[in-house]
Amino acid sequence: MQEFLALLQEGIDYAVSVVWGIPFLVLLVGTGFYLTILLRGVQFRQLKHAFDVIRGKYDNPDDEGDISHFQALSAALSATIGIGNIAGVATAIYWGGPGALFWMWMTAFVGMASKGVECYLAHRFRVINEDGSASGGPMYYISRGLGPKWKWLGGTFAFLAIVASLGSANMVQSNTVAQRFQADLGIPTWITGLVLSILVGMVIVGGIRRIGNVASKLVPFMSAIYMLGGITVLLLNLTALPEAVGLVFKYAFSPPGMIGGFAGSTFILTLQWGVKRGLFSNEAGQGSAPIAHAAAKTKYRVREGVVAMVGPLIDTIIVCTVTGLVIVVTGAWRTALDADGNLMNGANMTAEAFRIGLSPIMGRGQSVVTFAVPLFAFSTAIAWSYYGDRSVEYLFGRKGILPYRIVFTLCTFIGSVFTLNMVWGIADVANGLMAAPNLIALIGLGALARREWTAYFAPDGDWQKK
Repeated sequence: MQEFLALLQEGIDYAVSVVWGIPFLVLLVGTGFYLTILLRGVQFRQLKHAFDVIRGKYDNPDDEGDISHFQALSAALSATIGIGNIAGVATAIYWGGPGALFWMWMTAFVGMASKGVECYLAHRFRVINEDGSASGGPMYYISRGLGPKWKWLGGTFAFLAIVASLGSANMVQSNTVAQRFQADLGIPTWITGLVLSILVGMVIVGGIRRIGNVASKLVPFMSAIYMLGGITVLLLNLTALPEAVGLVFKYAFSPPGMIGGFAGSTFILTLQWGVKRGLFSNEAGQGSAPIAHAAAKTKYRVREGVVAMVGPLIDTIIVCTVTGLVIVVTGAWRTALDADGNLMNGANMTAEAFRIGLSPIMGRGQSVVTFAVPLFAFSTAIAWSYYGDRSVEYLFGRKGILPYRIVFTLCTFIGSVFTLNMVWGIADVANGLMAAPNLIALIGLGALARREWTAYFAPDGDWQKK
């Protein structure tokens, strides 16, 4: 059995190296940069309008759709603000050094344009079902936007989205919760997995309306608790903060030699881990968030794209930055050792950083992470179950949704008992493969997005209407 698992891990590692090679990095970051230029830096120029829409200034309850702008953003954020913000940042720094955080920032900045365009397209080409519910996402704007001859690519995306929902969005979440509970509370991983799978199953059976309601309440609460703990650490270590920020910029382009856990550190390695974990964190360009944003109530599709741009800003530029700086400012990226003397990785490294950082005012600072992990993981899992739902419906019709939900719930348990490296490897392969068809569509439909966004933001455009 051990030999089989070792062979399986080796195959997964090879697949990760192929999928996350230079060509994909260029495609992901290059698409975001292209769309940023095409829309003339809209992610910086129209943030005020985005927040006006989110707070409900333009809401019209009579518009078609399932949920409000705020609920759509909350559902999408509940999928993105998850383990990537806690464990994902730590793995990026573990393997790529502090400079990986810089490349997570860059991925987020250009990703704001990618996220805006993909969510606009999801709304532009969504389908309103007979029961009044909305279905949308890359599979729809690929087949309906690029044309019938591209339908195969839409189907490919839908299939890969199902795989990703079971792996990166589900198994990684339950695995991290189980590992954290075992390390801090001594709870066996299988017990955590069983309880989490039951809770997930109870929520996802209610569909997007229940998910949107739960997410709109859970996301602000869980983010506030975690951010309060992280900011407290930074304030307690304020004098060391400038040096920590300096390390992020210094090592972004000239990574150190072998330090801690990241062997053979080079610029490319740092870039890869920053971009890889940036995508895992904010999902910009991956094609997942458009599935949630397509359900928003509005007749102005550009408006939902503008709302979606806020996602990477909150997720990566704010939340991930706090996590990364806590890890660097406390020195945990080099000193957080486990019982065997090995450098910690994932959520355990982040927990150790919080323990060190909060030690002057509390005895168990790691409890902040232990408390946040299940909330972050739970919210991500339930949101991604909806993404899988829509993808299954696209390929197999509504009859496939219930079997999918059963498999999804089972994978929640399975992920809790797998090894950390194996689960993250599966997630990285699934995320990269899923993003590729979507990025091709964003490039092909970029000109359409530019025309409609320009018209929407014209002096006499629809940006000021309800």
